[in-house]
Amino acid sequence: PIGVKLGPKSTVDGALRLIDRLDPNREPGRLTFITRMGAGKIREALPALVDGVTKSGAQVLWVCDPMHGNTEKANNGYKTRSFDNILREISQFFAVHKSEGSYPGGIHLEMTGQHVTECTGGAYGLSEHDLAQRYRTQCDPRLNADQVLELGFLVADLLKDARNNR
Repeated sequence: PIGVKLGPKSTVDGALRLIDRLDPNREPGRLTFITRMGAGKIREALPALVDGVTKSGAQVLWVCDPMHGNTEKANNGYKTRSFDNILREISQFFAVHKSEGSYPGGIHLEMTGQHVTECTGGAYGLSEHDLAQRYRTQCDPRLNADQVLELGFLVADLLKDARNNR
């Protein structure tokens, strides 16, 4: 299996060239496209990619990485991610696949079971001012245990709604 990250500037032609090079025999399960486009760009970038890849006959697994496209620098200098943007990108990922008649295959999250304050938002309303309390990451901000549980329930609702609307 090979995973390829696709950003908001990815093109259908580029994706098809990757498929031809990395999966010339169109083997199901061979190629995973990991979209990391950001909540503000996925609705305009992903539909054409999904449509073009589907029409090519390639059978790729589509995975949403809502973390990397939504990284931002807070006013106080901390690298962070907004819970709302993460959820919005996931919601739009599911919506695009529904409208294109394709299957959303997975979600990639960066998370920890620790009570860190690295991502803003969520039910407890972490703000930029809260980041300094327990900012522990050495690299990328992670969802804390409360945020990831909340996100899990919200994604379950998205899946339930998608199933009920079929």
